[in-house]
Amino acid sequence: MWPWEHAIVGYLAYSLFRHAVYRESPKGLEAFAVVFASVLPDLIDKPLAWEYDVFGSGYALGHSILFAVPLSLAGGLLARRVGRPRAGIAFGVGYLLHLPSDVLDSYARNGVVQFGLMLWPIETSRASSHGQGFTAYFMQLFEGYRSDLLAGDLSTYLRIQLGLVLFAFVLWLYDGAPVLRECLLGTRRVLVDLRERVFEPSEDTSKR
Repeated sequence: MWPWEHAIVGYLAYSLFRHAVYRESPKGLEAFAVVFASVLPDLIDKPLAWEYDVFGSGYALGHSILFAVPLSLAGGLLARRVGRPRAGIAFGVGYLLHLPSDVLDSYARNGVVQFGLMLWPIETSRASSHGQGFTAYFMQLFEGYRSDLLAGDLSTYLRIQLGLVLFAFVLWLYDGAPVLRECLLGTRRVLVDLRERVFEPSEDTSKR
């Protein structure tokens, strides 16, 4: 499963969990945490494997359950200590959901259950290392997507992807566009503060 697919699945899972348990939409920090955590295993392993040859494949330390569980617990404890426990939950959901998602994706694509994808270093994955490099590989992949879309040649897998993207986008809008919402509100506060600092003193001076 590709990083953007993990981001979509992670956000969908946490948003639905948030609505079911708390009857609320995710806040900006939670939305950022779940999306960042859902792609973090790939951000750790893929560049180190494909670009720097540290690992033999893109499924190593970041995808290991032996690393993921302690990291998620540490993230949850840290978030709780700073008064943001739900952001810690979001981080754990995003990160821990990444691992079984790759196993299920491998089964859906190849018909093989590969638990070894999340058992490094006990078991080393034999998945391709894509030796052309991290950046070059993703540029090639996106070019393939673009060509398929322009040609109208959509596979069942790509149709499912686009359906998930649309559903996640609609849910994100329903949630109030978290992250973007906080950025816009923060920008508005800065502009209002700047206006008060720049213009109001001059107005007071003119009255004198």
